[in-house]
Amino acid sequence: MTEHPTSHEGRQPLAARPQERTRPRSGAPGEAAQAPAVAHQRSGLDPAAGARREGDMLRFVGAATRRIARGMDLDEIVLGLCRATVPTFADAILVYLRDPLPVGDERPVSPFVLRLRRTDRLRLSGEDIEALNGIPSQLPGLTELSGMASTSALLLDPGTDVLPAAELCEVRMGGALGEVLRGVRPVFGDAATARAALPELLGVDRVLPTGHRVILAPLRGRRRVIGAAVFLRGPERAAFDPNDLLVAGQLATHTALGIDKAMLYGREAYIADELQRTMLPENLPQPTGVRLASRYLPAAETARVGGDWYDAIPLPGSRVALVVGDVMGHSMTSAAVMGQFRTTAQTLAGLDLPPQEVLHHLDEQAQRLGTDRMATCMYVVYDPVSHRITIANAGHPPPILLHLGGRAEVLKVPPGAPIGVGGVDFEAVELDAPSGATLLLYTDGLVESRLRDVWTGIEQLRERLEATSRLTGPDHAPPLEALCDDVLDVLGPGDRDDDIALLAARFDGIAPSDVAYWFLEPEHAAPGRARRLARNALSRWGLEELSDSVELLISEVVTNAVRYAERPVTLRLLRTDVVRCEVGDDSPQLPRQRRARETDEGGRGLFLVNRLARRWGATRLGSGKVVWFEIPTGA
Repeated sequence: MTEHPTSHEGRQPLAARPQERTRPRSGAPGEAAQAPAVAHQRSGLDPAAGARREGDMLRFVGAATRRIARGMDLDEIVLGLCRATVPTFADAILVYLRDPLPVGDERPVSPFVLRLRRTDRLRLSGEDIEALNGIPSQLPGLTELSGMASTSALLLDPGTDVLPAAELCEVRMGGALGEVLRGVRPVFGDAATARAALPELLGVDRVLPTGHRVILAPLRGRRRVIGAAVFLRGPERAAFDPNDLLVAGQLATHTALGIDKAMLYGREAYIADELQRTMLPENLPQPTGVRLASRYLPAAETARVGGDWYDAIPLPGSRVALVVGDVMGHSMTSAAVMGQFRTTAQTLAGLDLPPQEVLHHLDEQAQRLGTDRMATCMYVVYDPVSHRITIANAGHPPPILLHLGGRAEVLKVPPGAPIGVGGVDFEAVELDAPSGATLLLYTDGLVESRLRDVWTGIEQLRERLEATSRLTGPDHAPPLEALCDDVLDVLGPGDRDDDIALLAARFDGIAPSDVAYWFLEPEHAAPGRARRLARNALSRWGLEELSDSVELLISEVVTNAVRYAERPVTLRLLRTDVVRCEVGDDSPQLPRQRRARETDEGGRGLFLVNRLARRWGATRLGSGKVVWFEIPTGA
């Protein structure tokens, strides 16, 4: 039986005490068995014992580096280093990292500051603390020293995982700590350079073990030193030997390279998140007569970007275009192509083209981008005044309409060919959109997986919508946000192979009694007639207090339209939470706000609109334009 060495003070060694006090934490396989072989090192061992010790050391290094390599982010890697080394290799460890950590090839900031990232130590009883430090465990305040670095002279304190040490350290150019870090190799704590460097790192009031019981190991990444690790052993364990310097160097190297990779991965994840955030709408618009909600889920945490997208685009006449599309794949390339398609769809929607024409131009755009740029897309235009939707489909799963009574209907729309096939005509269908109904647009990731085909998934989704609707009763539609969350629950664990984009639209519509519509001949009397018509409509709605503002702005906008129009001018008033006025004419030239000079007789109409209206805008149509503005009702 191998005899355990005793300390210089003649105390009973910790290794000879009951095993539960020095039992290692859960770590890499085999670490517990390797701890005595690595920790208790003596000179003069016979060749067989030396070979066993070298084998144990190699197994320990292999297990420790595997544990470190398992970490994906910064905290996991540092935790892996701590758990792999305490108590197998050391009684305590402190890990300092550069603050802030440079990423990749970026230049580090000045000054060179190290921050204590994590500490770990063997959790000992008061008796063990007394043996290690030579201080009675009944000393008042001993258990309160955690976090009181300025008053603590202990290396270890009970009841906490925190080692009293300085949290921040500025590495001075030419200083002792800077020289050790520049040398890269681990050094013993009693080396001349380390004796000056450790107080600079940990704080001048720290009492450290004497002899070869401290190792200071710089953490060097691919290009630069990014931190330092301090390994400590108490007086009851054998001191570190030169072989332990090699072990500490291996652990430091693997940790530093892992941190470098984690930082690069974190930067890539950040770029992916930013790319996805900019590709998708940050906030959905709030068009008149419809409420919207959306969801997006990537295929996996490691692939945060994909080719699925959704959009809601306000159109002239209080209409709104609802778009959901899916580019093949879920990579950076797919996300870039998706961004191009989304931008193209927004531009085409601004031209107020019919849905089938929008898909046709998207198909042409896909062919210009390349032969392998394919996508499916659903394009829907909702008109809250007529309570109708117009749908065109390009190979996308059909939408589902959830009626107010609780019936969920899979809409029959022409399937169409995917965007990018080329040479295919797209069809549009017009359907009723009753008030209180909810239209659900989604990508195939919601309904298709390796466990089910797309039509089975669609049927399950339809049944889920009906079940959710039954919970709120036949006279009330389920809350839109909660409905989206419930729809996503149709996915089982591990039942997601693709991105998911979801867009839900609750149709409120605009009642016919809240709409007033007229045609005005393009003549000088048109502004006066427009004022009288607007005054009567506001009086009928009980909004006489808005007459002055609305009449003034209508007069200015109609006057400008009559000046350039050749055919009758349209005037429409809509009452919702605002009064919306829309004036259309056949001139394609959009009005531009400008500052009129004092000598100008005109040019102040849009200035007044901009000052008095809550919002205003102008949209070009296929045969003219519409200028609109909104006045709050105060209700």
